[in-house]
Amino acid sequence: MGRKKITGQAGQMKTIKIKQMKKVEAIIRKSKFDEVKKALHAIEVNFFSYWDVTGVGNEKQGHVYRGISYSTSDIQRRYLVVVVSDDFLDVTVKTLLETAYTGNVGDGKIFVSEVLEAYRIRTKENGQAGIN
Repeated sequence: MGRKKITGQAGQMKTIKIKQMKKVEAIIRKSKFDEVKKALHAIEVNFFSYWDVTGVGNEKQGHVYRGISYSTSDIQRRYLVVVVSDDFLDVTVKTLLETAYTGNVGDGKIFVSEVLEAYRIRTKENGQAGIN
């Protein structure tokens, strides 16, 4: 938890505890996406964004085009982004690690970073209320 100084009703400065938020970004196999999505919903992470992405890595993928087989280092993956409170960080990362795992090269990556603020456009709520 972080701390924030605010001015009270009588003009006195006081420090309050604020919940920190984290952005969790995961690059996973497309074949694991449905399983990951169900697992995130099961731990009540009900909103996240995702994109289909292409990356380059050590893993080679085989492709067939018009009957001709070829190999490329271009890797098709799914990129997920979810913002959670510190309270949900460990369970979110653990869920991703367990459900996206195959044990093979190319299972993916998870990145965690600080979120300074979040806003819900419709209601103009911010902070924790902005992500729930």
